[in-house]
Amino acid sequence: MTKAIHLVIHGRVQGVGYRAWTGSVARKLGLKGWVRNRTEGTVEAVFIGDAKTIEHMVKHCHTGPMNARVDKIERGEWTDLSPSDFRQLPTV
Repeated sequence: MTKAIHLVIHGRVQGVGYRAWTGSVARKLGLKGWVRNRTEGTVEAVFIGDAKTIEHMVKHCHTGPMNARVDKIERGEWTDLSPSDFRQLPTV
């Protein structure tokens, strides 16, 4: 069953390759969705796929790439299942 979640990742997650790392890992896991930086310094992501794979991705997000520091992750449901791949979006 396909599900989707929305994350907002807080900490030192910009300027350390977190967005590119997220895209790379998500694509390797076969997830769909998107990731983008937010002007207030967080990273926002939506992951679409099977529940087990999404949970695996969320676990990775708590660590992130080298030089990242994740302080907290806000998690919510997401209803739009339309993305057909995983994309890096511009900062909002």
